[in-house]
Amino acid sequence: MPRVHIEIEKLIYKEGMLQMEKRYLGLTIACVLSTGLSGSAFAQGNAENDVAEYGTEMVVVTATRNEKKDTQVPAATTVITQQQIKESGAKNAAEILSKVQGFAYKSLGPADSAMGRMTNELSIRGNNNVLVLLNGNPIAWRGKYNIDAIPAESIARIEIVRGSGSVLYGSEAMGGTVNIILRKGKSLDQASIGFGNHGRQHYNLNVGDEGFSVNYSLDKWNRFDGAANAAVTASSRNKLAGETQTNVKDVQKENIGLSWKINDFWDVLYNHYETRTTYERIFDRSDNAYASAGDLYNSHRYKTEQHMTQFNFHDKGWKASGYFNTSLMDGWGYDRSYGKRLTTTDYKQREKNTTYGFDVQKEWKLAKADAVFGMNYQREQFENLTDYLKYARNNWGIFGQWEQKLNARDTAIVSARETWTSGAYKNENYNNFSMAGQFLHKLNKDSSLYVSIGQSFIMPTFAEMYKSSDNSIPNPDLKPQTGINYEVGWKKVTGGHNWKAALFHMDVKDNISAKWSGSSYRYTNEDFRNTGLELSCDIAGKGGFSYQWSALWQNPESKSTSKGYWDRDFGRVQLTGGVTYKKAKWTSSLTGSYLFDRVQTPSGEHSYDAKPYFLTTWNTIYAPDQWNEFELTIDNVLDRKDNTMHTGASYYTAPTSYLLSYTHRF
Repeated sequence: MPRVHIEIEKLIYKEGMLQMEKRYLGLTIACVLSTGLSGSAFAQGNAENDVAEYGTEMVVVTATRNEKKDTQVPAATTVITQQQIKESGAKNAAEILSKVQGFAYKSLGPADSAMGRMTNELSIRGNNNVLVLLNGNPIAWRGKYNIDAIPAESIARIEIVRGSGSVLYGSEAMGGTVNIILRKGKSLDQASIGFGNHGRQHYNLNVGDEGFSVNYSLDKWNRFDGAANAAVTASSRNKLAGETQTNVKDVQKENIGLSWKINDFWDVLYNHYETRTTYERIFDRSDNAYASAGDLYNSHRYKTEQHMTQFNFHDKGWKASGYFNTSLMDGWGYDRSYGKRLTTTDYKQREKNTTYGFDVQKEWKLAKADAVFGMNYQREQFENLTDYLKYARNNWGIFGQWEQKLNARDTAIVSARETWTSGAYKNENYNNFSMAGQFLHKLNKDSSLYVSIGQSFIMPTFAEMYKSSDNSIPNPDLKPQTGINYEVGWKKVTGGHNWKAALFHMDVKDNISAKWSGSSYRYTNEDFRNTGLELSCDIAGKGGFSYQWSALWQNPESKSTSKGYWDRDFGRVQLTGGVTYKKAKWTSSLTGSYLFDRVQTPSGEHSYDAKPYFLTTWNTIYAPDQWNEFELTIDNVLDRKDNTMHTGASYYTAPTSYLLSYTHRF
């Protein structure tokens, strides 16, 4: 017996030392990231399709709908280039954005997999209403998107604009705008193959010439047990009760993209992707005799299929685009319940969303002024194929922007938009007029100050107004949410340093949010506000090093009719950053995003403190020559089990995973 006790004590001691090592390693990396001595995969560099070299100013298009140097843009902006994406080790657009300043991360499974209509939403400055564009065209289906299926290899760059963009782009652009710009013209002819733990597989192929290129990507993840924990509460209809664990398996994402540059004025893009995921809930604990630990509570499989087609034109100040998007979401499986006896009920959800439209604008360059005027149209269709429900409406918009150069240092910009809908069900149409004003003052050739005030709005979606699933309650009386964003900022590019700072305040009325009652959910209007301060710096270091760090303090709060008081959301403090080191044939990057002083906010209860999350990735590339390349990507370096949900749900980060890949260029 004494020997047994000694062995047990040794095991306890080893486990304690392991946890202590993880804690100290985590604190060390957090301190390094917060002080800027660690790095970013987003250290800037030269690459095909990049907008600028490192150390020079980035050119931003999304913020003002025309090209401007970053210090001349009166908004908080970030440009992620192709080289930065490569060095980060990210395999899709969602992974790229997971560690960007101001973004709160959410994931429902490994490889950023989604659960049918429960997708991985982007949140900027504590607000979930983010407009996602692909080459300047909207891709969301009823306010949702599957950017986790857009492969990193097909992306030329990503432009991010924080704060309201509704005046220029319309509904949804309340928290910010993300424009994912794909490669055009000549591609990087290469093939990649990668394998890792948890059954991870990655395949990618890029081929083409100056006029036509093809990208194919396939990602797989075998299984992840313990992705979520949730309680099952007994009711009169279902007596099963206890605690369940959610396991995710058979994750697969397949993407094919075609790009055709017809001439210097026209280009055509087509993108098709499919995602498949299986979620199983298993009883960890049963509170009665109707089930036992290990019994299956339910099993659901989800498939999302999306087609995106775009036509883009640009010449002599004219820009025009047309797009057609369809998204089909399937969910099937079964649920177990116990009333008078144990029964199995088929689970089925099926919906189709279609959007198509056009966007046209003309830019005039005058002696001391620039003017942009345009209009857009979108036909929006929602089909609940499970219950044979169908809704549609037409969204119209006219917008204009006048930029006046007051003198050599000062510039003022005024923008306005009128938006309205037609043809809606039961004539439930909306209209909105919004404006924005911006002022920029050049301190010198390297730095500037700006002030921005902009209104924003979001129209309710069909799924929010009408029935979208068996556990949703329709609310056709939803009001459009309106808001205003105030921002004061400073930018400076000098001596290999790119400094940015922004002080902002958001005030949103009738913010649309989903409230869960235990057996069903209903979308309601509530109010939202947030005040914060952002500070960031990109640094071109010496000896092959480059750095990036950012810090965000904010105070996001919401107020619903059910609570009647201001309740905290998300987290107050976020540190992001990393380091990239290049020497000869080696490139290595460490990135991290640390969100702390955070809370989770259930629908009907007061928010409660939540453990910080710390997302980390370490990526190393070895290129023995210009034709071959080996890459090792390690996600969740600290092997943390962090909850990435910001409501009352609990979905956890996957354990440490690695992917070893080989790329051959030809």
